[in-house]
Amino acid sequence: MGQRRRKKPIRTGLGVNLKVAEVIIQESESLENALRRFKRKVQQEDIIKEIKKHSFYMKPGEKRRAKEALSRKRLRKKQRREAD
Repeated sequence: MGQRRRKKPIRTGLGVNLKVAEVIIQESESLENALRRFKRKVQQEDIIKEIKKHSFYMKPGEKRRAKEALSRKRLRKKQRREAD
């Protein structure tokens, strides 16, 4: 079916590695289907999430508070599911 390729991060001069989603269009495949596969691959590899994460600087204390808030949110969600 499709060819499997190893993902190599692209090195930039800024010390940031970028992931690249790659989709090879099959012979009898429409552009819409290939675009749909590409979007799904980008979503699965969390590329957009990484870009948003590195788009601005967060102080170490802010990172810690955000991480703790996310942890509390997950815990509340887990407790809600267990209660049902």
